[in-house]
Amino acid sequence: MTALIVTFSNDNESIPLVIKEIEARGEKAFRFDTDRFPTEVKLDIYSGDSERVIITDGEQRLDLSEVSAVWYRRMRYGHKIPNSMDKQYRDASIQECRVTVRGMIASLQGFHLDKMFNVDRANNKQLQLQVAQKIGLLTPRTLTTNNPTAVKQFAQECPQGIVTKMLSSFAIYDQQGRENVVFTTPVTADDLENMEGLRFCPMTFQENVPKALELRTTIVGHRVFTAAVDSQSLEGSTFDWRKEGKALAKNWQPYDLPEDIEKKLLTLMAEFSLNYGAIDIILTPDGRYVFLEINPVGEFFWMEIYSPYYPISQAIAETLVTQK
Repeated sequence: MTALIVTFSNDNESIPLVIKEIEARGEKAFRFDTDRFPTEVKLDIYSGDSERVIITDGEQRLDLSEVSAVWYRRMRYGHKIPNSMDKQYRDASIQECRVTVRGMIASLQGFHLDKMFNVDRANNKQLQLQVAQKIGLLTPRTLTTNNPTAVKQFAQECPQGIVTKMLSSFAIYDQQGRENVVFTTPVTADDLENMEGLRFCPMTFQENVPKALELRTTIVGHRVFTAAVDSQSLEGSTFDWRKEGKALAKNWQPYDLPEDIEKKLLTLMAEFSLNYGAIDIILTPDGRYVFLEINPVGEFFWMEIYSPYYPISQAIAETLVTQK
């Protein structure tokens, strides 16, 4: 049987890592790059008297009746459709690609890591915080608003200051196509006096939580891998370690979470019916564990590349191969 990996052509090292582990177990993996559909990859979906789905990518062909498991990872629907196409038609084509691919995935009968509706539900950050609080995890005080007055009042209630972030993944691209990610950023006194932009876009504000360490806990099934990094060691990563992600990549160290925190995180996974999740936590100087968020398709590759302590690709491969 075959594991179907749904991603895009410029995805990172996690894809070959998992494919290698699947093949090491005597199984097959088929990579479906969503950005190359429909311009380069063909997808035939038959329904009615006979149901059949065929993916054709060059000389490779997969009958989805052979698929025992699917790893639903990264989507870039129709990104290779020419930009020269009229915007209305291009947008319509991309949307049609999206509903076609998602419909195909939803109809697959094998094991899903994870089911799309579970991933979509877990991606709601407000719901994450609500569920985390319910099961006893500490969370930062949080405000999402388009109201400058509410932000000023919230800032007065947070003596350590506040930071701002986006609920959705967001990046700005320059004329050369270089990506500039919007990171978690401190809110200054000047910012509080210049919040007219909120009328065009709501933002999320959180109390600034002091950091002794930042933790990344990756859960695959019931296996828990936690790493810690001193994000305060570099000026640029004080508020968001990702801003100095490359510089800190080799600094992550194994970390043992308290048993009760691990149990709560596994409960969180169960609440969202997830088999995979990457969780961000702050360890405060006074020893509190503060939950920030869970990413149901979060990254792990840098920990595995630079450390022997995190065989996450092996755990993913074993899950895909064994849970048929």
